[in-house]
Amino acid sequence: MSLRLVFAGTPAVAVPPLERLLQTGHEVVAVVTRPDAPSGRGRKLHRSPVGEVADAHGIEVLTPAKAGDPDFLARLAELAPDLAPVVAYGGLVPPSALAVPRLGWINLHFSLLPAWRGAAPVQHAILHGDELTGAAVFQLEKGLDTGPVFGTLTEPIRPDDTAGALLERLSVAGGELLAQVVDGIAAGALTPVAQPSDGVSLAPKLTVEDAHLDWSVPAFAIDRRIRACTPAPGAWTTFRGERVKVGPVRPTPDAAERPAPGTLLVERKRILVGTATDPVVLGDVVPPGKKAMPATDWARGVRPEPGERFE
Repeated sequence: MSLRLVFAGTPAVAVPPLERLLQTGHEVVAVVTRPDAPSGRGRKLHRSPVGEVADAHGIEVLTPAKAGDPDFLARLAELAPDLAPVVAYGGLVPPSALAVPRLGWINLHFSLLPAWRGAAPVQHAILHGDELTGAAVFQLEKGLDTGPVFGTLTEPIRPDDTAGALLERLSVAGGELLAQVVDGIAAGALTPVAQPSDGVSLAPKLTVEDAHLDWSVPAFAIDRRIRACTPAPGAWTTFRGERVKVGPVRPTPDAAERPAPGTLLVERKRILVGTATDPVVLGDVVPPGKKAMPATDWARGVRPEPGERFE
């Protein structure tokens, strides 16, 4: 049985799942995405990545300020969708909208629910040192990621994974899972299973302040925080009173010296930064108003004094 789908999503991570659904026998009759937003130097309005894909396929794009807007609800009812898959839409879907599709809304979430409910599940999985994560497709309801689950997949977290790299893998694998769940729902072959009441953890969006590095903690904690905040919001520290962003680092237990926390040690081919335990090798650095550069190039430009440190 072919279903009429309305897909809701906004960022690039939602593009692979949408493209996978377009390869199925189901009809995507419209896409719901966040309104066009200013970006770039000219601050011109740009379509979201999901909206751009919909435009390329001639699919109607709906950009309500809120999913409860009367005009949007009226158009959604006119489209008469059977099911509404959601991937990183970025807005609340109120009960008035949840009630429109015949089979409701389903959400592809990038964690093994009930772990890491919220806006930043991948970031928190890395930040807290999880070795395994995954994705789940669940029935959307009023609560925060609380609905019963149709299907899951698992994905190991690699030691060098950034949030961006892990999300990229999960978006592709999750797109396949979403397509399988839609097929299963269409066939009447799937019954969602309620989430367990234990094992619940929350994953609020990481703020710029969350990305501020504290060099007095162990190296593994600094490594996790930087990778969790890459590419956004971007881990940062300060040097000579200016904020600089820092890319992924590498803990170095074999270092001959162990500088004090935050202290820079310039070697011939690498730059070390002290922590509460082993120093870390500094990766890319993004000075104010400039592009990312290798830490060695940055150090040649600023010439850190002996004992100088990140604040």
